[in-house]
Amino acid sequence: MISDEYKAAAGRYDNEDKLYKRVGRSGLKLPKVSLGLWHNFGSKDNLDDMKKLIFTAFDQGITHFDIANNYGPEVGTAEENFGKIMARNLTAYRDEMIISTKAGYEMWKGPYGNWGSRKYLMASIDQSLERLGLDYVDIFYHHRMDPDTPIEETIMALDQIVRSGKALYVGISNYNGERAREAMALAKEIHLPLVINQNRYSILDRTIEENGLKKFAGESGMGIICFSPLAQGMLSEKYLNGIPEDSRVARDGRFLHPEDINKEKLAAIKKLADIARRRGQTLPQMALAWDLKSPEVTSVLIGASKPSQIIENLGAIDNTSFTADELKEIDEIAGSIMGLLDARRHV
Repeated sequence: MISDEYKAAAGRYDNEDKLYKRVGRSGLKLPKVSLGLWHNFGSKDNLDDMKKLIFTAFDQGITHFDIANNYGPEVGTAEENFGKIMARNLTAYRDEMIISTKAGYEMWKGPYGNWGSRKYLMASIDQSLERLGLDYVDIFYHHRMDPDTPIEETIMALDQIVRSGKALYVGISNYNGERAREAMALAKEIHLPLVINQNRYSILDRTIEENGLKKFAGESGMGIICFSPLAQGMLSEKYLNGIPEDSRVARDGRFLHPEDINKEKLAAIKKLADIARRRGQTLPQMALAWDLKSPEVTSVLIGASKPSQIIENLGAIDNTSFTADELKEIDEIAGSIMGLLDARRHV
């Protein structure tokens, strides 16, 4: 049992100049590496282990903790568990923390517990704040594009959430460039602080380059925070010599499948690991650095099952510059892997 007497490390801001980056053209800064609570913070996980991860992150200067209403499993339990730790250990540090949550995926049964209606978003922020034990969150996201609800309704709901003091900033997640442009135009009209878009982006997933989101973010001053920067663990090095029993693939095959870790892909990933070693980095450090090299990207979201992973991943910020030759080689290797992944999807 970890003691509830937690005192944050005195030197947690020693790397302040190197660790933090402004969110687009807003006044907000985030750590370049943020901790996501998508995995390892649900009802099946150990609260002491959660504390170790959060305390390690905060002691290293990671001030941003990212959650969503449906994270678990079961849904809502990641917020509940973080709320317990917050109340017992971190209340004194609340003003040093950026806490974000989201709504947009199914949270409860019936017609009002999903997507982007005003009804759903207004109810969800209240439920999230109750689970978290907070008066407000720093960032509240609409979690995905809604094909049926007018975007004006969604944006006006986000605006009321800010004006009511329940969120300081808002963001959008899983939006493409076209829809982000529509959202930002509406937000500017009503002076809503829509400052950030959370999207999947990695060496092996270039979707935001293809759908215009990355280009729009640069033009508009909207920050980007990247989830799955390690491609669901394919860029983590843990699968280079087989599938460990404690890995996500072995425990939870919803997102990365054993057949994704085949001989051809492993050979290509090992080539990426060779480039990382030449740069003096591990493969996950290089993968995070590759995201962070882009001026549009504010932060990368990491998941962790061990405190040591957090500390290792932070090493990415020490070298985020790439030579033209390195980028060309990475693109060629990534292209071969993405071709293999696409082939599997169409089988």
